[in-house]
Amino acid sequence: MDKQFDAIMGMSDDAKVAYLKAFTRLANADGVFDDSEKAFIKNLAENYVVPSERLAEIFAADSDDEIIEEVAKIKNRRAALELLKELCFLAHADNELSDEETLFIGRIGQAMNVELEKIEQISNWVIDKIILAEEAKIIFEEV
Repeated sequence: MDKQFDAIMGMSDDAKVAYLKAFTRLANADGVFDDSEKAFIKNLAENYVVPSERLAEIFAADSDDEIIEEVAKIKNRRAALELLKELCFLAHADNELSDEETLFIGRIGQAMNVELEKIEQISNWVIDKIILAEEAKIIFEEV
């Protein structure tokens, strides 16, 4: 197992639910929470061994303040950084990063005591990784 997965698996069920609520909220930022997004989050919940009866709670997450209050309980720095990384990937998945998504990710990071500079660093790394993956498709003629 890798460090990121270990950090997440070491969290309580409540912390994992808060983690997944942040995904739900970000996926819903554009006003559409489609079946593929629900399937992605459900798969994460299964991978993180979150009880299936908590899925309804995860999918019902819509209050930024409530979610931010819950993620503030995540004290494991590695888990916090991993959450920010995954939120950045999700935000960039549609190749359009909105101001609302940026603000939400910033608020999530600050709630977990991650510095704005670190959040920006993670976001830039995610962008670079996405660009490199696209370049690889061209180089290796996978387009």
